[in-house]
Amino acid sequence: MIRFENVSRRFSDGTEALKDVSLILPAHKLTVVIGPSGCGKTTLMKMINKLEKPTAGNIYIDDKPVTDLDEVQLRRSIGYVIQRIGLFPHMTILDNVSLVPKLLAWPKEKTDSRIRELLDLVGLDPNTYLQRFPLELSGGQQQRIGVVRALAGDPNIVLMDEPFSALDPISREQLQNELRNLQQSINKTIVFVTHDMDEALKIADTIVVMRKGQIEQIGSPQQLVDNPANEFVRNFIGIDRIRQKRSFGDRQLKEYMELFEKEWSGDAQKIDSSSTIDEAVLCLSESRSDRLAITENGRVVAYASEKELLKAALFKEDGALV
Repeated sequence: MIRFENVSRRFSDGTEALKDVSLILPAHKLTVVIGPSGCGKTTLMKMINKLEKPTAGNIYIDDKPVTDLDEVQLRRSIGYVIQRIGLFPHMTILDNVSLVPKLLAWPKEKTDSRIRELLDLVGLDPNTYLQRFPLELSGGQQQRIGVVRALAGDPNIVLMDEPFSALDPISREQLQNELRNLQQSINKTIVFVTHDMDEALKIADTIVVMRKGQIEQIGSPQQLVDNPANEFVRNFIGIDRIRQKRSFGDRQLKEYMELFEKEWSGDAQKIDSSSTIDEAVLCLSESRSDRLAITENGRVVAYASEKELLKAALFKEDGALV
């Protein structure tokens, strides 16, 4: 487990990259840190292996302060995958991915066995690729080798800084799928930085949304889609993306206010506009009234009958009825 306690980072020019950040990155889970450019996500990740140091606050790995850990030993114990991959072009794939095990003084037999196992896991035949050079591989294959190198020393923590962003869409999607499958086998604590919300929603166990050096929301992909914490998170995820990933019954009444009646003189059962369609249908079926009075902050703003709920069900994403 990685824990940040009231961490801030101020650069010499006065820029505050992080502002009093506190969060827990759970062990054996894939946590995605996402936000617009300059939000502090890469700075946050670099603090884990002391590439950046906090101006204030503390960072802990398994309850041990990072400040007390030797930098060299810490970095050798953490896997690191970057966008530009960073393979040494004059070295074979075998030599590239063997670097950390050699630094850790592993026996050759253990190193060879580990590397072959990992190459198989990422879908690359060891007999075909170990003696090749990086420039003889495609971009997607090079990035797979980058992942193997990060895992070669069997680290508990792996940091991934926008590793797939430079790849073509097909390779990116393949690697996203492979990463999810790989994580099921290795169960590492992975911190993955990206600016791609589709990628985050696809691969993450937990998503941390950042803006201007602060955390806006932490939750599972489904929690972010179902209940964005504020307008920034909602807009960053994207209204269309939210609608695509939520079933009709999980959507809230307030998303369909334009379809509901504004006036009604008879009895109506009150229900808050944040209630889901499923909750509204159940409420209506259990009520003696044939209308729901939809409220916001305690004030009735609209009315809906079975007819209006049916209209909502038939309402297409572009705003037209089917």
